[in-house]
Amino acid sequence: MEKLKKRWNIDNNWSVVAIFIVFAINGSFAAWVAKPITSFLGLSPATISAWIYWPLRILLIFPIYQLTLPIVGWLFGQFKFFWAFEKKFLGRLGLGFLFKDEN
Repeated sequence: MEKLKKRWNIDNNWSVVAIFIVFAINGSFAAWVAKPITSFLGLSPATISAWIYWPLRILLIFPIYQLTLPIVGWLFGQFKFFWAFEKKFLGRLGLGFLFKDEN
C-alpha cells in the first residue's frame, strides 16, 4: 500500500481504500447505465449479432465511465485525485487539448 500512496501522492490509507471503492463503483455504474441506453437504441444480442452488440456496448461504457469517474470520486472526497487522473488519461489518448489553459 505504501507504493501506491507514494505513486499517487496521497498520505493516508483511507484515500487508497476510497480510490479502490470509486473505481469499483464507477465501473459497475457505467455498465448499469449503458444497458438502458442500448435498449433505448434498440440494440440487444437478440436483435443484432453478439459480435457487434458487445463491442458497441463497450464503446458506450467507455465515455460514460470517463464522465462519471470524477463525480463518483467527488462523492468519496477524492475529486482532486480523479480529476488529475482523467486529465492524464485523456491526454494520453490525444485529448489533452481539452484541458489546456489559455494563458
